[in-house]
This record gives sequence, structure tokens and C-alpha cells, in this order.
Amino acid sequence: MKYRVSIGLETHVQLRTRSKIFCSCANVFDAEPNTLVCPVCLGYPGALPVLNRDAVRLTVTAGLLLGCRIPRRSTFDRKNYFYPDMPKNYQISQYGEPLCVGGHVEIETPDGPKRIALTRIHLEEDTGRNVHAETSSGVDFNRAGTPLMEIVSEPVIESADEAQAYLVALRQILVYGGVTDGNLEQGNVRCDINVSVRPEGQDRLGTKAEIKNMNTFKGVHRALSYEIRRQIGVLEAGGAIVQETRRWDDATGTTESMRSKEQAHDYRYFPEPDLMPVEIPPEQVEAWRAQLPELPRARRARFVADYGLPDYDAGVLVADKAVGDFFEETAKRCGQPKAASNWVMTDVLRACAEKEIELAASRLTPAALAGLIGLVERKVLNMPSAREVFQVLFERGGDPEAIVKEKGLSQVSDAGAIEALADRAIAENAKSVEAFRAGKEAALQHLVGQVMRLSRGKANPQLAADVLRRKLGA
Repeated sequence: MKYRVSIGLETHVQLRTRSKIFCSCANVFDAEPNTLVCPVCLGYPGALPVLNRDAVRLTVTAGLLLGCRIPRRSTFDRKNYFYPDMPKNYQISQYGEPLCVGGHVEIETPDGPKRIALTRIHLEEDTGRNVHAETSSGVDFNRAGTPLMEIVSEPVIESADEAQAYLVALRQILVYGGVTDGNLEQGNVRCDINVSVRPEGQDRLGTKAEIKNMNTFKGVHRALSYEIRRQIGVLEAGGAIVQETRRWDDATGTTESMRSKEQAHDYRYFPEPDLMPVEIPPEQVEAWRAQLPELPRARRARFVADYGLPDYDAGVLVADKAVGDFFEETAKRCGQPKAASNWVMTDVLRACAEKEIELAASRLTPAALAGLIGLVERKVLNMPSAREVFQVLFERGGDPEAIVKEKGLSQVSDAGAIEALADRAIAENAKSVEAFRAGKEAALQHLVGQVMRLSRGKANPQLAADVLRRKLGA
């Protein structure tokens, strides 16, 4: 029997604000435990919340980026439940009247573009964080009160691949919009998964299971792949799916039951008495709309149209906003967009991966890379020497021309000097000479390599090849 899969994601995104949502405590990561707290975010009796205007602006900005409707009025509610990392024993959230309604995220699938419809985006406060050691546990409340945006999709995602593509596209849009830093390692983007399966032809959704607190996109893909197989296996064996909350165990690659799934009424939502409704005039929404940045899809098309890049190159470059910014500034400075694209896509991204750092953490600047590209274009440097200079620029910065002089890397393009080196290469490599004259083109590359060795990598390889061909009568 064939089955249809229905997946809905509830994605929690930490907003890029200077302070927390209801108090003035700093919104930063990795401070000493319980040092960024106050009576408000610790839930002390009598402490009253004051809404962070910037958190509202960023949430509405996200809604505009995703095509949501922005109601004029929204309200906050109390979501009541007990958990050790919830200092008030309730969470200030939104239920009946969220800041953003509807919207969509467009993804690419093998069958073409697909729009993943959104239900809502609402604003709430984050919880603290439970910290477990071998023999004890503690709670760090630094994260309590961090502005958290929850983006709820409709259950129209149909595979683990689509879920991962949705999360990648969503994060990309929000980072471009300056809404979040999007750092997965710091928990800036987390999600809960709702997944069900049903026989092909059945319109009614199957019984769903929820998988909580996923914080990597690959983890979401693995968890969904397992859970879909598990649910189909239960049905194939004649069993029934139980509505429940499950946890993902990355070590075993399985989901495990935690508890029966709560319904909305289990949380006893009721209006937050300490916060007034939020009224956003239409003119304010339009002012925020006017400030929206260029989105990844539009930027990709522009890179193809304005810089003549292949669509694949443009896709790689816009995937990370910082990388796209770096490429564009480099291309404008050097006037060689394809060369800039090649350097960024290969050497720059490779160096970042090897050092396990973000591009911003390197010492390389667009001006320096543009200067290096110019030296190659003017044939001052060959590519091996250029890559040597690049490594210095990436690790310690500086001026490419100064590094070339310091290391004596200027390319040898003097025909007389290269002729002398070619004569030595011919004299010392009789077998390669004989092979080339017998029609083996690859033998010439060996001889060019010998000229490069003799010149300590400084010879112009194209000129060396031309001289060798002439001397060998080709």
C-alpha cells in the first residue's frame, strides 16, 4: 500500500535584538550562567513586563518578507505549564491574535517550485536552559525572556527532503532580512515537527506524532526519515498510531515516546493581563515594508543578469548573505565577476571550511582579493603563486602587491629566461621529449611542470608551454 506523508513545522527563531523581550537584560549568547537576569525574566512577584518594540518590528518584518497579512491588532496570552526552565510557570506568548497571519515559503523540488503555506507567526518569550552534568543538573536562566518568533507551517510538507529545503530557505530569508543571526550552534533556530501518514486516497490526515526541540536541519531530515518509516511500519502491521510527543535520539537514529500529546486547552491559555494589545497603524507597516532588503531568490537572478554568472554559481554565492556580499564587493572592485566567483566558491569557501570559521572571522577583505585577481589578470602572478599569496591574505591580511614583493613571487614572463629553463627541462627529461614527439600531449605538461620546478613556481606556464612546443618542433 502507498502512503501520503503530511508534515508541519513549528520553527522557533531567536530575534536579533539588543535586549530581551520584556526587560532590559542583554540578549547575548554564552555569558556566565545566570548573569543576564533580573526580576522580570526570573518571574519575581510584582515584576511587570514591558514589550520590546524592536522585537515587534522584527517579527512584522519577517511576516512581510514571507508574504503574511499583518493585522492591525494583536494580543498576548499566558501559556500555562510547569517545567524547571520556566521561571514563572507560564510563558507569555500569542494565541488568538498573532502579529502575522498566512504567508508562505517557496522551495525548489524535483517537480519545480513549491509554496509551503504558513498558518501564522507569533511572538513569545524563550525559556531558560536545563544544563545536565554527570551527577547533577542546573538551570541557566540567561536565555529566559529572549525574544522568540514561532513560525507555524501548514501540514503541506510531504517528505524529509522538502522539510529540510523549507528550513534552509526560511533561515536564508530571515538572515537576509536581519531578523535573526540564524546560528544553529547557538540555538537561534529550532523546530518542533508534526508528522503523520495516511493511505493514498484518504483525505483525512492521519494521527500525528510531534518530535520536539530539533536544532539541526540534518537532524530534522534524519528524524523524519525514521519516523515516517516507523509510522508506516505500525500501520502495515495492523497497529494504530498514537498521538504523542517523541524525542529524537541522534546517537541511535530513532525517536522515542516521551508523553501523550498536549492539546491547546491543556495549556489553559488566557489573555495576558499585564500587557496591552499591540496596535500597529497601516502606515507603520508600510514604512517597515519600504525597508525590506533584496531576498535571496531575487539576488540570485540579479547575479545571473548583472554579472553573467551561471545559475549554479549564483545559487552558491547567495546561499550565505555574507558570502554574497563579499563576492559582490570583490567583483565591483576588480571588474572580473567570473574570476571573483571562482575564487570565492573555491579558495575562499575551502579555506573557511578548513579553518572551521565564518568568512567574517578571516583577515581577507574584498579589496585584497580584488587586488590579487588583478595581479593574476595582469600576469604578474601565476595561479600557484597567487594561491600562496591568497593563503597569507586569508590568515593575516595585508596588501597582495606587498606580499608578492616580500616573497619574490612575481611571475617570470621573460622569454629568454624561460628558454633557458626549457632547454634544461628538455635535456633532463629525454623520455618525456620522446613521448611528446610520438604524439602524447600529456608529456608536454610534464615538461611544463619541470620548467615550473626549475623556476620555483614563478614561470608563466602558458609561455613555458609555447616555448617548449617551438623547441620541440610542434
